This record gives sequence, structure tokens and C-alpha cells, in this order.
Amino acid sequence: MKILCVGRNYSEHAKELGNAVPENPVIFSKPDTALLKNNEAFYLPSFSSDVHHEVELVIKINKVGKKIQEKFAHNYFSEIGLGIDFTARDVQSELKSKGLPWELAKAFDGSAPIGNFINIENMDLKNIDFSLQKNGQVVQKGNTAQMIFSFEKIVSFVSQYFTLKVGDLIYTGTPAGVSQVNIGDKLEGYIGNELMLTCDVK
Repeated sequence: MKILCVGRNYSEHAKELGNAVPENPVIFSKPDTALLKNNEAFYLPSFSSDVHHEVELVIKINKVGKKIQEKFAHNYFSEIGLGIDFTARDVQSELKSKGLPWELAKAFDGSAPIGNFINIENMDLKNIDFSLQKNGQVVQKGNTAQMIFSFEKIVSFVSQYFTLKVGDLIYTGTPAGVSQVNIGDKLEGYIGNELMLTCDVK
């Protein structure tokens, strides 16, 4: 099982970090040791003093595929979930300034909490609301209509480079509103009004 992630898939988030809006999906990966399941607590890493939350819709791949045409991409997933891409922003900034990969800032242990999954059969994939609350206050709100690259475009694009296998997860990008987390924070993620994920920061 692999975890693929899309960076800068919401233009307002790209702008808030001073990044250009990309022409193609920006892809990075996380190892399976990044996953936090069953609402496990997230422990701040010792190597960063500026970890940010990034709430994201997550696609779960349901069959093997490679070089998938965009028009057939919907056949390769039937569930979506909600996850958080924790990012050590200070580490990322240092790496980016040197032209180095982001993995140390994005792929560390526990950096990918994942919640429940729901079937998409009766959902309009182009109109899915999701949000993140921190200590009871909404800090991020997004809708798939705001995505630069659709679920289908993402699945097709990554499959040109990586064979997708059953159980692979694709984090599809975060909307604006990312901010630092601190010890004692409680994060709650929603798809629509349904609570999908909780995560205590320790």
C-alpha cells in the first residue's frame, strides 16, 4: 500500500503559501508509517516548531490500474475519506530554499491521520463540502468544485507514473486556512455534516 499526495490543488491555498498555481498535479508520497488510524493522537515531532494541519479528501483505490485514461478513472475508486497532511512548515521552507525534496517535512511518522471512508455511489463528486475544526472553531472549509485537478484527473495522472493497487490512498490537496497546531489542540474533520476524523495533538 502506498500513499500519494497532491500539493497545491486549491488555488487559494497555493496563494496563501506564495506558490504559483501548477499546470499539472504536484505529487509527493508518504510511507505507510505516516498513517494514523482509529483517531490516534498525533505527537508533535521534536525536529519542528511549526507543524501545520492540512485537511484533505482521500481517494481509496479499489482495483489495479496503470496508464488509466481520465474518462475511465472513476472505475478505480468507490470510496472517499478524510485525512490530514501534517506538514513541518519550517522544515519544508528550508528544504524548498535549497531545492530539495519535501519528504522530511511531509512524510514523517504519524503525519497522515486517516478517518472513515464512505461510499460515493450517490454523491456528486464535483460538489463535496468538507471542513476541519480546531478546538471547536472552523479553520478550513473546502468544496471539490474548487479543486484545480479533479479526482479523475489525479487518478489518471498518477497512474501514468505509478501502478495503482488495491488499498492505495491518494490525498487530494488542501483548501486555504492551514495553520499551526499546538499541544492540547483537538482537530475534527467533516465531510458535509458527518464527523469523519478526530485527532488530539500531544
